[in-house]
Amino acid sequence: MTILYSDKDIIVCIKPVGLDSEKELPVALGGEIYPIHRLDKNVGGVMVYARTRPAAAALSKAVQEGTMVKEYVAMVHGTPPEQGDWTDLLWKDSTKNKVFVVKRERKGVKKARLEFRRLSDGERSLVHVRLHTGRSHQIRVQFASRGYPLVGDHKYGSRDEATAPMLFSCRLTFPYQKQLRTFEAYPEWAQQKSEN
Repeated sequence: MTILYSDKDIIVCIKPVGLDSEKELPVALGGEIYPIHRLDKNVGGVMVYARTRPAAAALSKAVQEGTMVKEYVAMVHGTPPEQGDWTDLLWKDSTKNKVFVVKRERKGVKKARLEFRRLSDGERSLVHVRLHTGRSHQIRVQFASRGYPLVGDHKYGSRDEATAPMLFSCRLTFPYQKQLRTFEAYPEWAQQKSEN
């Protein structure tokens, strides 16, 4: 596992695909570790963890106030619009661990918003996504519901050979020690295209 930054209060790492971000990764990091946000087990990318309760409280406050900015790269089937700002109502069926876009608000329905821009196009397009809300499977569902399932995301309509959704938490920005800190990393499948 790659560590991007570490001090007595926080640790920023690149979560490998296949590790549970709330249970297995803290154990792998060792010591007292407080999860602040989560990534699906089959998704990798940049994450921050707190090592102390005060740091956990400060980072959780940043999440709640929207000052922690989470950005992703995803490879999707088809060619979505050049850019977009999508808001949907999402409902999670916990028995199936699957999320659906629904038309009206009711119990358990949550508003989800993301912005994106397309970095490349073709049968498979690379998109850069900024999350405004952190809903379960949000990016996967919002793109799949419009006919652009993520490559490798068999739960939401992809029928290709990839073994995991091509989704990666590429950039995390948050206030820390009175300044805005940004940590960034890209998976191999996104590197050449994201540099353009």
